[in-house]
Amino acid sequence: MRLDKFLVNMGHGSRKEVKELIKKKRVTVNDQIAVKREMHIDPNVDQVKLDDTVISYQEFIYIMLHKPAGYLSATEDDKQKTVLDLIKQQDKVLEPFPVGRLDKDTEGLLLLTNDGQLAHELLSPKKHVDKRYLAEVEKHVSESDVERFKEGVTLDDGYVTKPAKLKIIDDKIVEITITEGKFHQIKRMFEAVNNKVTYLKRLSMGTLLLDEQLKLGDYRELTEQEWKSLQDK
Repeated sequence: MRLDKFLVNMGHGSRKEVKELIKKKRVTVNDQIAVKREMHIDPNVDQVKLDDTVISYQEFIYIMLHKPAGYLSATEDDKQKTVLDLIKQQDKVLEPFPVGRLDKDTEGLLLLTNDGQLAHELLSPKKHVDKRYLAEVEKHVSESDVERFKEGVTLDDGYVTKPAKLKIIDDKIVEITITEGKFHQIKRMFEAVNNKVTYLKRLSMGTLLLDEQLKLGDYRELTEQEWKSLQDK
């Protein structure tokens, strides 16, 4: 990896700013002053310092966001706010993206990462990764609804969903667990049983549980135990 790319990726400025750091002899590689920004380094072997402070290499970033309503699960949009607008600039240098999609009006757990392999593993239909939601609906939920969800329901386009777990919390409050992610799936599943979702929040994805201490719009990096658990899934 080029030295300047390494410094940029680790959040130490733009390419132009990094060029100035090297020009001012503030960067060393293995305790030798770096003179060329295009020099190649092995970030796993070579020790890079800025003003005598070692720069630790980080290839991937894993962020847990408590997504509020009103934000698109996208990296950019010309007209609407996206979840990346909630992330500080220094946490965007590794270019994280949302894993999967939460509807604009849906709250809850959203994972952002630049680890494409992990994202694929979590989203692949073959992996059957559980996604658990809290939903509030307009009408009473019955045990017959629980059975219909367990069998799979037919959506408006004729698609029959995979079996889903529906747990009644209160008269019009439920938890629902699905293993797929069709467009507006949970809302369409309730429409199929003549009901309507009025509030939806994702609580978990695979082994990853929403940290309820995170306020809406707040985020944190995953702990080592959390991201290793996801990778072992």
